[in-house]
Amino acid sequence: MTSRERVLRAVNFQDTDRVPIDLGAMKASGIGVKAYNQIKASIGLHSRTRIWDPKFMIASVEEAVMRRFHLDVLPLDVSSAVSDVRPDKEWMPITLYEGAQGLLPPGTNIGTDLEGRWALLDQDRNQTSFRMPREGYYFDDISFNEPGATIDPAAFRPATGFTDEQLGALQARGKFLYENSEYALLGWGGGVCFLGMSLITDRLSNVTMGLPSEWMVMLMTEKETCHQMMDKSVEASIKCLKQLRDATGDYCFAWGIAADDSGTQRSEFINPDLWAEMIKPHYSKLCAWIHRNTNWKTFLHSCGSIYHLIPHMIEAGVDILNPIQTSAANMEPDRLKKEFGGKIVFWGGGCDTQHMLQTASPEKIREHVRERLGIFKPGGGYVFNQVHNIQPNVPTGNIIAMLDAAYEYG
Repeated sequence: MTSRERVLRAVNFQDTDRVPIDLGAMKASGIGVKAYNQIKASIGLHSRTRIWDPKFMIASVEEAVMRRFHLDVLPLDVSSAVSDVRPDKEWMPITLYEGAQGLLPPGTNIGTDLEGRWALLDQDRNQTSFRMPREGYYFDDISFNEPGATIDPAAFRPATGFTDEQLGALQARGKFLYENSEYALLGWGGGVCFLGMSLITDRLSNVTMGLPSEWMVMLMTEKETCHQMMDKSVEASIKCLKQLRDATGDYCFAWGIAADDSGTQRSEFINPDLWAEMIKPHYSKLCAWIHRNTNWKTFLHSCGSIYHLIPHMIEAGVDILNPIQTSAANMEPDRLKKEFGGKIVFWGGGCDTQHMLQTASPEKIREHVRERLGIFKPGGGYVFNQVHNIQPNVPTGNIIAMLDAAYEYG
């Protein structure tokens, strides 16, 4: 069974020869550059690593690593498509503060602010809100809840398309990967974000319009305005997805509709009834368009404790849910499998990155993974991935133990 066949069967709740394994098919299922370089060294690979996401210093996983750890899924992301098709000589070498080496995408600009931190620069070399302190591993966004920020609904103008260069590069890369590999391709780009870390930040236009806390209040006090803004976001997303569908055809088995963190460690961000009233209708509209007009499954990334939202997500048409943060309240694996197994595909939850991957012994991690697979594997509808990205300082032996156990027990 090829990786593509394996993943397709898994997301359709059909039997497979083993559980599919993901590492880096999206920017929240990957691995930090420092940890990835150490994994490469362990298998005798010493090439410079492409840094797929400069903000969070996420590595682009290479073919040799894919083969060694029996990985099954590759990304097809419009945000990186132009860089992906360019040769290494056009990428920018960099050595991070903690010593990891890599290649930044062409056109990436980094400066230094008044406090001596690295700052990401825009195309005009102006400083953005992303900073990396010398003791840090990646850039932090320092813009949230800035004093004096307000939300102006009239200023909300989400982008409604991509450039010909982006679409051409996406089409070329998708065609190449589909025809020259047996991996499943996960598409990403053009989605929405109603809650979570970005909240009122529009992912398409990169414009932050106000306070996260103010948006939460508006969902209760200015409901019509919020519906209008979210409907505008969905309409813009559909226009983008039409372009992406035409560019990629059936290369992808699923498309990411949102990276929309709706939970905290202890509970949902907002009352589930309010989520169902205000946000669910807009997910329903977006998912319905995808299901009517493409062969894609809908893929949603939502961190935290979201147990009480999952039934609404299923009803809205979400097919695949990630990262399955099992260390959050009400997110116990057996509970999720018992109540939602067969109704939504679980993509993640295979290893607890908060309390296990960083600190446990390789032997305990192997047993942990075996237990998780024993819960999630029966009946299909599962793709193995750790909970969110592997942090840069995770011990190499622990990562190897996790991935090898996923293959052995899957």
